[in-house]
Formats: sequence, C-alpha cells, structure tokens
Amino acid sequence: MRLSGRNRVWFKGAQFHVISRGIRRTILFHSDEDREMYLDFVKMVQQRYPFNLHSYCIMPNHVHLQIETIEHPLSKIMQAINAGYARYFNKKHRHSGYVFERRYKSFLVTNPRYELELSRYIHLNPIRAGLAEQPEEYRWSSIKAYCRNGKPTIVTTSKLLSHFPPPQTENYLSYLNLKRNSKTPSLETNIPTGYN
Repeated sequence: MRLSGRNRVWFKGAQFHVISRGIRRTILFHSDEDREMYLDFVKMVQQRYPFNLHSYCIMPNHVHLQIETIEHPLSKIMQAINAGYARYFNKKHRHSGYVFERRYKSFLVTNPRYELELSRYIHLNPIRAGLAEQPEEYRWSSIKAYCRNGKPTIVTTSKLLSHFPPPQTENYLSYLNLKRNSKTPSLETNIPTGYN
C-alpha cells in the first residue's frame, strides 16, 4: 500500500467510489453529446491506464464511478479523465476556468458488502433524483451493461454478478429493486450521502 496524490491511499486492486462534481455544483452535462464525450474519455483513459469500471452514473452536475485499479493509481486515471473532459467542455461551451469542483472525492471500498451496496447506490441515484422510475430506464448509467448479456462495454460486470446465483442478471436486478423498495437504511454506512 502506498500514498497517491494528496495522501490518497492506493494499491493494486484497490476499489473506489469516486465522485466528481461540477464547480459550484453547476451543470457538467448540457446534452447527450456531452455525456457521450465523457464516456469516450473514460474509454480512452481505460485503454491507456487499464482499470475495471464496475458501475457508473452520470447525473446532471456530478458523476459516480466504481473503479478498481490494476497497475496505475487512481489519481492518474481521474486526472486524465477529468482533464480531458474539462478541455472539451471549455472549448465547446466557450467557458474558461475550472470545470470540476476541487479534486474528485474517493472512498476506498473495503469489503464485498460495501462493493454491492455501492453498486446499488450508484444505480439507484437517478431514482432518488426523480430522473427515472426504474434503474433500467436511465440511459446514462452502467445498468444497461448488466442487461446486455455479456456484450462488449467499458463496464466489467462479472465481479458484481459473481455474488449472485444463476440467473445472475435477473437476481442482480431483483437485488436493486428489493433494496429500492426497502424501508430499512443502507447496509453499508460508509457510503457517503448527500450526492444525489
């Protein structure tokens, strides 16, 4: 284990909940083109600095990523993604200055329970924000990767699905809906709230 960036813990195989928010909570994505471009940057950086992306959700003014590092520290990955998108955003929208609020936030995923709860938290973000009624309805999250039956994508689904018996996809989606309809609090209190 070693420190990366401003005393950020990093080690090979570390998994993180990453949150990037627009400066002063302003809109980061004005159009589907902006959202597609952000995902293009994620894909390009994934090819340059390989990492596993287990889930993501693009919201109007922030992004959630569930990233598992391989050989490169999270700081290098996120710097490349956010810097690339910021250059694109400033050029397209004739904006100058910062695009993202300070540095991204990252939280180390410490156990399988947290790993599953985090994926649920990310995929249900649009529901809590009133942008969709079902996780599968929201176009700008990784939920579609879990419904494609193994088609190529930037998302690695095998790790999360491995927690469920066959049929894995159906059971994972049932888990999301069960948790969504539950009145009980989250199982993992380490997941930060207030980022809907």
